[in-house]
Amino acid sequence: MMKTEIINRNEFLKKLGFSGAAMFAVMCAGSTLTSCQNESNVAPLTSDITLDLANSQYAALLKNGGYVVLSSQNVVVARTNTGAYAAVTLICSHEQQRQITYRTSEFYCTAHGARYDNNGVGLNSDGKKGLKVYQTSLSNNILTIVAS
Repeated sequence: MMKTEIINRNEFLKKLGFSGAAMFAVMCAGSTLTSCQNESNVAPLTSDITLDLANSQYAALLKNGGYVVLSSQNVVVARTNTGAYAAVTLICSHEQQRQITYRTSEFYCTAHGARYDNNGVGLNSDGKKGLKVYQTSLSNNILTIVAS
């Protein structure tokens, strides 16, 4: 009978005999090794999200630059400086932290400084993988974030 042991990448490399500088080199080379790349763990929305902008809970979305975090759905919704609405995942593609906010016309991860434009495109090396973006539509006071 075979015993199955689940170990993380660090433990695996240590068992192979990698340590110190060799292990650092392997970890740094991770951007070129497909098995070491961060993979998105963003679960898709299962249904559309509707926000009644007349509700005081969403008052921040009435002014340009305002945003709200919908933690239970892992979504950040912002009103851009041009007055358009943008919705992205709360989960940063850099290290899967749930710390995306909106500031000064861009989405920003407070954990490591990853930056993304309003279309989810990375603006620095930590944001190079981009963010999952959701389509939005506004009808009267109802903002809809479309599941995709």
